[in-house]
Amino acid sequence: MGQEFGILKEIYDVVTDRKANPKEGSYTNYLFDKGIDKICKKVGEETSEVIIAAKNNSNSELCYEIADLIYHLTVLMVNQGLTWDDICKELQKRR
Repeated sequence: MGQEFGILKEIYDVVTDRKANPKEGSYTNYLFDKGIDKICKKVGEETSEVIIAAKNNSNSELCYEIADLIYHLTVLMVNQGLTWDDICKELQKRR
């Protein structure tokens, strides 16, 4: 993954660490504790918020909501055992 995307790896590593080493009060651990249904619900909510922000034509709001979506997708990926390499390989196959 390119250096410009290093933050995605950093976030992935933090989420992975939270799963392996739960930290009291961590929102990430709250999601893991609640399970796949809660994680998927949050991904759905954040997806809807991205759509609304795009329709509101507010790039600052859209940027904020996309960041939320990427975070929640990362939690889903870690929960399901996927890595950014898995996602990148899939994208390369589609290229």
